[in-house]
Amino acid sequence: MSVSDMFIALQGVLTADQDIREEIRKVVQALEQTAREMLTLLQGVHQGAGFQDIPKKCQKARERFSTVRTQMESLKTKFPADQYYRFHEHWRFVLQRLVFLAAFVVYLESEMLVTREAVAEILGIEADRERGFHLDIEDYLSGVLTLASELARLAVNSVTAGDYSRPLRISTFINELDSGFRLLNLKNDSLRKRYDGLKYDVKKIEEVVYDLSIRGLNKEAAGGAGGEK
Repeated sequence: MSVSDMFIALQGVLTADQDIREEIRKVVQALEQTAREMLTLLQGVHQGAGFQDIPKKCQKARERFSTVRTQMESLKTKFPADQYYRFHEHWRFVLQRLVFLAAFVVYLESEMLVTREAVAEILGIEADRERGFHLDIEDYLSGVLTLASELARLAVNSVTAGDYSRPLRISTFINELDSGFRLLNLKNDSLRKRYDGLKYDVKKIEEVVYDLSIRGLNKEAAGGAGGEK
């Protein structure tokens, strides 16, 4: 084979690879659009009237996840099944955003941390690497850390809306989350930096709870904590 033939063959491989990446990019763009729509919907809970509409907003978000599952099915067909990590960078950020959205919905519904297996089911992908297109553990953890930041913001806005018990419950949840992350030996630089931000979320929520205590509103919150969330 001549040098020219060798490079023609190499160009063929490059072209095929570029075609795969372009097909992936199109589906990822659709996923990003769906994620933006869901985020816009869920951001409404931060508004005063939004606290009364939390169940309705969660239901609508759940319905949008059916679109996510369809798009995920399309994404799975765009590249060889054994080359997940070769193309992982293309969908990593949108997948982390979707993990956050799923975790936020589950928290708003139950005030519990969603498991990686449950998120994978919501997104229509696998939890186990061996079974194909899956939810990478680090992507799951990154999404959970985004949830922590969102809940810190929710704690502040809860006070503004006159919901004084929610920040106390958020504080308990975030402290449990922080304790969980402390059990991990994080070696991924990006994830480690994200985790370092968790202490600021903890501090922000503690300040909210402290302010409620100073104003005597924590007693009012504790008295109403047995009521409806």
